[in-house]
Amino acid sequence: MIIVLKPEVTKAEIDHIMDRLKERGLTGHVSQGVERSIIGVIGDERVIEALPFAAIPGIEKAMPILKPYKLASRDFKKENTVIDVNGVKIGDRKVPIIAGPCSVEKKDLLLEIAKEIKACGASFIRGGAFKPRTSPYAFQGLGEEGLKYLAEAREATGLPVVTELMDSRDLDLIVKYADVIQIGARNMQNFRLLLDVGKVDKPVILKRGLSATIKEFLMSAEYIMSQGNHKVILCERGIRTYETATRNTLDLSAIPVLKQLTHLPVVVDPSHGVGKWDLVAPMAKAAVAAGADGLLIEVHPLPEEALSDGEQSLKYKVFRQLMGDLRRVAAAVDREI
Repeated sequence: MIIVLKPEVTKAEIDHIMDRLKERGLTGHVSQGVERSIIGVIGDERVIEALPFAAIPGIEKAMPILKPYKLASRDFKKENTVIDVNGVKIGDRKVPIIAGPCSVEKKDLLLEIAKEIKACGASFIRGGAFKPRTSPYAFQGLGEEGLKYLAEAREATGLPVVTELMDSRDLDLIVKYADVIQIGARNMQNFRLLLDVGKVDKPVILKRGLSATIKEFLMSAEYIMSQGNHKVILCERGIRTYETATRNTLDLSAIPVLKQLTHLPVVVDPSHGVGKWDLVAPMAKAAVAAGADGLLIEVHPLPEEALSDGEQSLKYKVFRQLMGDLRRVAAAVDREI
């Protein structure tokens, strides 16, 4: 249910409404709009429907949200959500680039990559300290040591850190070192993990699952938001289809579809989407043209020696060229890199 507040509503009236909701076991989420403020109400629908909304001071009207995802819906918030990470905004006119190696391997190497991508115009450093791999025998990441390297890279360059969380038991550790928590595709429907992440005050990049529908994707975002964390960034990274020419099928149509359905920022990971370095650049440019609010791009100076996903990583020269191309594409659609 959406409670539309009167234009002249006072803070005391909003507090009173929130207290009434809490008394009935409901949760209210206030959204301050440009013209009006609203309260999104979630909980037992029978309790919600029984509330005498018209009799409560400060309320203009109440409307049901028909979509199963409530807080993520455009019905809850008309304006685009812009998430500020240490001064870098995601969901605004500028399209930030989140770049770095798939896995954190060595400190000196990570610092070198961080400095190079910063010089090229990247806004974030990414790297996996805990790696979900298809094979249990593949490199699984450096753990806390890798997180410390990422923190050192941030200190050296000023780039905020994006890294993946795989297990709730590592949440406190990730929160300690990272600026943005990434939930990988394989954990998109790990609902206990999503609920735990929803309780921390950190932006979350939620990757679309291997075979997830748009609705399932948004319902996973709803799990996080239901716990109070509304700093959710949706990431299209390709889905599994019958096609084998690329690692996944990068669904760029998901960008405008999601933009219609939700106010949350939408970013794209073309590296995992195609799995081949020479296809990353065209898909990255297409993603910006389609309206993406950011890109995740894997960069490594020696892809043939990378401990994971070297085949989809860009060398410095290629990444530098791509950044120049992206600036021209962004300008054509009234955005900037």
